[in-house]
Amino acid sequence: MVNRNGFKMIAATFAFALSLTACGLAGSSSTDSDYPVKPITVTAPSGAGGGWDKTARSLTKVLGETKLIEQTMTVENKPGGGGTVFLGEYIAKDQKDPYKLFVNSPPILINNLKKEGNSPYGYKDVTPLAQLTTDYGAIAVSADSPFNDLHALIGAIKADPASVTMAGGSAPGSMDHLISILPAFKGGADPKTVKYLSYDGGGEAIAALLGDNADAIGTDVSSLGSYLKAGKIKILAVTSAERLGGDFKDVPTLKELGLDAEFTIWRGVFGPKGLTESQVAFWDGKLKALSENEAWQQELKANDWASEYKNAAEFKTFLGQQEQVIRELLTALGMQQ
Repeated sequence: MVNRNGFKMIAATFAFALSLTACGLAGSSSTDSDYPVKPITVTAPSGAGGGWDKTARSLTKVLGETKLIEQTMTVENKPGGGGTVFLGEYIAKDQKDPYKLFVNSPPILINNLKKEGNSPYGYKDVTPLAQLTTDYGAIAVSADSPFNDLHALIGAIKADPASVTMAGGSAPGSMDHLISILPAFKGGADPKTVKYLSYDGGGEAIAALLGDNADAIGTDVSSLGSYLKAGKIKILAVTSAERLGGDFKDVPTLKELGLDAEFTIWRGVFGPKGLTESQVAFWDGKLKALSENEAWQQELKANDWASEYKNAAEFKTFLGQQEQVIRELLTALGMQQ
């Protein structure tokens, strides 16, 4: 039998426990509202020098320099399988870590839809935060290449596919591969016969081209600007709907060359599936402010990127539309899952 003093002790203990629980809940809410409170890592799922790497470094640089993000931001490179290795590890380990973000582009769709070397994961397994830029594909050769126009390259592939090596900074069936084989496919060649060498990032693929280990390269045009200015390469075509300006004004589009094809390379930021609504809202605000900042506009110009901002909700809808486009392209090439 419990006496009155005993009841008082039980009641006091219960009240103390409730106060601890309330403090714990308040602490949790405060932590979420104070986010971020520690350093943030942005991963580029490739080696150095390619579009993902440059995007991640430009993003963290401007967010830090403008003080839009007070916490330290670092870039981590995780190459392998055109992004499939990283995404598998990310889903397994970091799905609840709001301090681990990453950049990506069409490969997050392509790798999930293609037949060979595919990833079981896609954009629906993470949180799309924002699209930041638009870029386009390009076919380039070294400055001393015997190929001076795209039709000469396509003709050589059709005559003897084994004699021409195309290189790219992503796995077979992924973005650079599709860019590499698209002109030959539209030009009447069997895309399955195109000889393609994959590298972990555009930087490595360009090095292969300049080192005479490849005859041509298919990659994002923005990563080729400095090599074009230095006279190290010739760009035979771009995959945009219309000619680009600046250093690329003299480069024809595929459509100009009689090939009915386009390929848009968007780039965006993603977070883990476990982000809270308030954390998504935080990044919506910060990334929108970034897109409007003059320092970011200068970064876009320096990298030959076109600004194309979409917030989290718009980006997610856009990805659903792009998924259909990629599926149709892979189906046409016989590479769909």
